[in-house]
Amino acid sequence: MSQGTRQAMSEAPEETAWRVPGRVEVLGKHTDYAGGSVLVGAIDRAITARARRVTGPPASLTATTDGGDPVTLRAGVDPGLEPGHWGRYLQTVLDRLTLNFGVGTAAHLSISSDLPPASGMSSSSALVCATALALASLNGWDADPRWIESMPDRLSLAGYLAAVEGGRAWRDLPGTSGVGTRGGSEDHTGMLCGAQDRLLLADFDPMCITRTISFPSQWALVVGVTGVLAHKTGAALEDYNRGPNTVQAVLARWNEATGRTDASLAGAVKHLIGDATGEQAAGDPALKDLLRLCDPGYERQRIEQFLVESLVLVPDGARLIAAADPGMGEVLERSQELADRGLRNQVPQTRLMVSLAREAGAIGASSFGAGWGGSVYALVPADDAEDFAPQWLQTYRDRAPEAERAATIVTRPGPGACRLP
Repeated sequence: MSQGTRQAMSEAPEETAWRVPGRVEVLGKHTDYAGGSVLVGAIDRAITARARRVTGPPASLTATTDGGDPVTLRAGVDPGLEPGHWGRYLQTVLDRLTLNFGVGTAAHLSISSDLPPASGMSSSSALVCATALALASLNGWDADPRWIESMPDRLSLAGYLAAVEGGRAWRDLPGTSGVGTRGGSEDHTGMLCGAQDRLLLADFDPMCITRTISFPSQWALVVGVTGVLAHKTGAALEDYNRGPNTVQAVLARWNEATGRTDASLAGAVKHLIGDATGEQAAGDPALKDLLRLCDPGYERQRIEQFLVESLVLVPDGARLIAAADPGMGEVLERSQELADRGLRNQVPQTRLMVSLAREAGAIGASSFGAGWGGSVYALVPADDAEDFAPQWLQTYRDRAPEAERAATIVTRPGPGACRLP
């Protein structure tokens, strides 16, 4: 343990709490881990982690949730929990922070949430972030010089927490196994850097927020939770990781064929067409050098989806939302079609909820998140939102009676993570 860590721990509080919101991905379906662009914001539902020092072995953690059985964890010790159990996310955080910043105090963690689990609003990433931030504050790690040097601002903190979840190294901080998904940093960026009534236009090679977009006061977001849980275990994990694995395979072929060392697919695209965006950029003949490396079928369609979503739909969506232009509906329709055809991550319930929102008069609607379940959001006039939400839900339930967990949430983009008094 470094002198800086010992001093930070001696000054750390006896109790601390962090509130971390979920996020809504407005556009940018599976683009972040390819280095592309997203339009994302925090929402007003969150996970709260309250941590306090307790008597017990160092680097140990007991944790409780609103309704689940308690878990007891030790750094470096397999907890023996089933795949997907919420305790495994806490174990990942405990192992990584212990590796990077040293043995911490024994702690009790109390988790509460009004964010629906496995609903596409990234409750799992919110749990990782809330746990990491609470333990870092409790142990004084967030005052350690190594923490400050590696995470000097909210955006770099989002990058580190994404690396904790994904098992990747972050700068000079080595990685552990992660939770099993091979995702990017979009969720953590929205959660950590979100602002009231603002959406973030972010890129991920390099990681940066290029603009913040005012969300129109005359619009509201109505999130429809399909009731189909978007789990990331077993076959569902394989389905989710198929996208990142495909992107990495094509990138590896590109680097081998060209002798380059691009870190992302977006980096390869920038080499070919520069910083251009729009329809002309996505159709630039220079991109054939990349596309010809793709196998026909899923692989090529997956890369084509990335090009259109990142180069065309995200920038178009940012412009149309800033202008409160109802043409946003056409952008969302195209994004949804590309997800169905290119990502192949839609289920009948997400398709149904999108179509019902359009039929009910929404400006536009789109599924979001990992896919294979989760949620759909609808853009609707703010004055209509409270009436739209229950009508949309009832119509959906009439058509999908098996969806017992379905619900709707009327929301707006909200502030990012905060430490509570």
